[in-house]
Amino acid sequence: MHVTFVYVQVKTEYIDDFLAATRLNHEASINEAGNRRFDVLQSPDNPGSFVLYEAYATADDAAAHKQTAHYLAWRDTVADWMAEPRKGVPYVGLYPAG
Repeated sequence: MHVTFVYVQVKTEYIDDFLAATRLNHEASINEAGNRRFDVLQSPDNPGSFVLYEAYATADDAAAHKQTAHYLAWRDTVADWMAEPRKGVPYVGLYPAG
């Protein structure tokens, strides 16, 4: 399994907009072939701090996600709302297998 943790820091004034745009991306992403999980996490101590947990069956599935219309729309929509560039950290999912 190919997993990416995406760390996002959103400007305070855009948190609600970010949540709305990210929900649309989440809802479309969970229906992609190869998607295993697409979780959106928000820090209880820092409301502008988010982690996206993206799990795909293969690296090719994860790469295909970045070519979808919903991802491209999300990327362009939220770009100016970030307090700093988002950071994706890849991992290999070991357990559960598959």
